[in-house]
Amino acid sequence: MLDRKFILENLELVRQNCVNRNVDVDVNRFAELETRRRELQAESEELNRRANEVSKTIGKAKDEAERNARKEEGKALREQKAEIDQKLSEICEELDGIHMAIPNMTHPDAPIGEDDKSNLELMRGETPIREFDFQPLDHVELGQKLDLIDFEAGARVTGAGFYFLKNEAVLLDMALQMYAMNILIKEGFTPMSTPDLAKQSILRGTGFNPRGNETQIYSIADTDLSLIATAEIPLGGMLSGEVVDSELLPLKFCGTSHCFRTEAGAAGKASRGLYRVHQFSKVEMFAFTLPEDSEAMLYHLREMEMRIFDGLKIPYRVVDTSTGDLGGPAYRKFDLEAWMPGRGDFGEVTSTSNCTDYQARRLNARYKVKGEKGTKFLHTLNGTAIAISRGMLAVMENYQQADGSIVVPEVLRPYMGMDVIRR
Repeated sequence: MLDRKFILENLELVRQNCVNRNVDVDVNRFAELETRRRELQAESEELNRRANEVSKTIGKAKDEAERNARKEEGKALREQKAEIDQKLSEICEELDGIHMAIPNMTHPDAPIGEDDKSNLELMRGETPIREFDFQPLDHVELGQKLDLIDFEAGARVTGAGFYFLKNEAVLLDMALQMYAMNILIKEGFTPMSTPDLAKQSILRGTGFNPRGNETQIYSIADTDLSLIATAEIPLGGMLSGEVVDSELLPLKFCGTSHCFRTEAGAAGKASRGLYRVHQFSKVEMFAFTLPEDSEAMLYHLREMEMRIFDGLKIPYRVVDTSTGDLGGPAYRKFDLEAWMPGRGDFGEVTSTSNCTDYQARRLNARYKVKGEKGTKFLHTLNGTAIAISRGMLAVMENYQQADGSIVVPEVLRPYMGMDVIRR
């Protein structure tokens, strides 16, 4: 979340940023409540100070009457403070709700627009789009012909949006994970296998809404836990309430996890098959940095994503995400969109975001500089190394052959032990 003082001192800037991001939040009401909160807080502290002073004088009273009078005065001051604190509590509840809804500020170079149609293409990957001399199939048809994916069994067991991977698809899933992890480990990322559950406070801290009609999160009834939508959630939560030495920064993690998303409202041809599902595996990058280093780290994470897909020889483009397509915590975000022959268009396969101190402020994740007083908030960044379901989709469709087989990308062959997937 944004610093309250910053919001009050930059009301018009924050208000316009909300407009650019298509976020309907009453910034004026926030300013009104925050001003009133400060006034009440000062009153409460003054009443507390006066009550304490009166309390110290009770033992010095000349007689019982004076002693009782001072007790009554102290009691009256405590009662006034309790009334003020009750008002303060009510104001803080509304204030916190608005505060949590205000998105991060936006990088000045991010394109302004309502949705992903305003995203700006920056570059293409090393591999050109393949010209097929036959009519390419989409991954759902390929999966059926090669007995790789069973959506019907997934629907019977769990429901629509779930699936079974079979045969070589299971090996491809694991191969993609190991391929990405090995690249990242060599670049100094610490490998992690994360919990599949997280507390609501951690979800909120990383900017995910664990409850409500708009949530994309599966919550566990009668508990404080929810299934994670991405390893970003537990990785970010690792330093919740912690203070780290600045000399240890940056901290870079690559976490493998299952991801669970309700995908409420998602439908259509573009969401067919593996592209938009309720459960999938993913390798996620996450970094904690000093504020002055976060922009360089954002480009480093983007480079890792590009290296992974250039190595797979999958055609892609990189886009600068527009303001209307940014998530609440992101200051700037780049998406990598792979070419998907089955749909004849690009589709998002990774994204990387600089969240500055927005998440860290919510999580109270800080750093300390040796020899300096106090602590400061860390900057956090996240990036998808590879979302396995979409990575698998891109491999299947781009590497399909006229006879219905799928060539295994060269970089994955050591992990799979084969060159071609056939029925």
